[in-house]
Amino acid sequence: MSRHFPQETLGALFDAIEIDDVVDPVVRLPDPITVECSQEEMARCLDLCRQFWRERASQAEMRALVGTLLLTGDLPQDARARYKHIRAAYKQLRFALVLYGRPHKAPLLFRATVAIMGHLQDAFRNRRRAAILGFALMLRVLLARPAWAAVRREVGKVRLDDAQGFLAFRKAEFRKLRGWLRDGALTGHRFHMIRKVVSRQVSFYDTLRTLEPDEHAYRMSRFLSAINGLMGSMHDDLVEQAGKGHRDYHRDDVPMPEDILVRLQALTSAYPA
Repeated sequence: MSRHFPQETLGALFDAIEIDDVVDPVVRLPDPITVECSQEEMARCLDLCRQFWRERASQAEMRALVGTLLLTGDLPQDARARYKHIRAAYKQLRFALVLYGRPHKAPLLFRATVAIMGHLQDAFRNRRRAAILGFALMLRVLLARPAWAAVRREVGKVRLDDAQGFLAFRKAEFRKLRGWLRDGALTGHRFHMIRKVVSRQVSFYDTLRTLEPDEHAYRMSRFLSAINGLMGSMHDDLVEQAGKGHRDYHRDDVPMPEDILVRLQALTSAYPA
């Protein structure tokens, strides 16, 4: 049975997510970084993210936003903000399903919905009318009643991993990060893969500090958020350049900015192997 959290807790998670790409220039990593997390804590984190998605990601409202995009090709500023907030609730649950679920992978239809939301947002930000039309039509199908019901079913069926599996997954993620940083070769796609690992960790510590406020979780959240924010701004630029034909997203080399590299090296060095 899923536990139910008060609106104050959902509000606190929303506040944490709102600043998960804000760069704090002075925050330092905790020393040492502790990685223990019980299965009970994992269950609470997953339940909170599921409830946050159910209550903060309105299917009807997203369908209306998609309808506006199909008609006009754009959204006014307040609607863009609402689109961003609904997508954030989807992303938070996707991170949670990958982190805490036994397969460490989000279910297919849910994963497709989040991906199309991201592509659609990139399209209307960069005024690519054909892409807006295509992705909006795909999203409308996924938000229709039969697909929506299937998404809710597959989200509800995800089973929790145990604490050992969760720890093994996180350590494997950091091994990948260390390998990518050693490799040095970086494309837009590889850059995005690195950011996804960081974003999942931001999500974990945002949720954890919402449920169990403490200095360790807060400092991890803020340090990771700085990396996430710097990488997010750069990735937006890479996507825009690729959309204009100025860069091959999957092949052209991308130099890793020093401020991001230094933070990533500090994180991977300090995280327990």
